[in-house]
Amino acid sequence: MTENKSTTRDSPATERPALVPPVDVAEDAGGITLYADLPGVARDRLDVHVDGDTLIIEAEMGLEMPQELQATHIEVSLPRYRRVFTLSRDLDAERLTAELKHGVLKVRLQKAEHAKPRRIKVQTG
Repeated sequence: MTENKSTTRDSPATERPALVPPVDVAEDAGGITLYADLPGVARDRLDVHVDGDTLIIEAEMGLEMPQELQATHIEVSLPRYRRVFTLSRDLDAERLTAELKHGVLKVRLQKAEHAKPRRIKVQTG
């Protein structure tokens, strides 16, 4: 899995500026687990999808300022996240799972059967 710096879709959503969330990727014998920090994002404002060999994560923050208050200092000026990855053929995108908990998105991609390690039985004779 590699990060895709270019956008392949020409929708208005891809043209809007967005924050790039920090991501950690861990690999084991069964696949890859990706952890993306998405503070302020609710499940209903999160979109994780696969388009061909591309994994796309898009989200909108839900932090709203009460009407009676006025912000005097804002450090996060973009309310949107977007990150795009190109998936290896060794990963099975059909068996992708995603879970959002405490502002961290966990995406699990299983390795395809042909890419999993396996023991070869050696015969004697």
